[in-house]
Amino acid sequence: MEPEKRISLRLPADLHERLVEKARTDRRSLNSEIVHLLEAALGPVGGDNQSP
Repeated sequence: MEPEKRISLRLPADLHERLVEKARTDRRSLNSEIVHLLEAALGPVGGDNQSP
């Protein structure tokens, strides 16, 4: 298992509500949904880091 880092994150209430609803729809925890969305946005680990 990869080491994990904990962070404290402040979100606007409306964004939090949207994330909670998306997580519920996707049957994920809020944390898992945020990780999933960040990984999708950033691309694979070790990618070429170039814009499309």
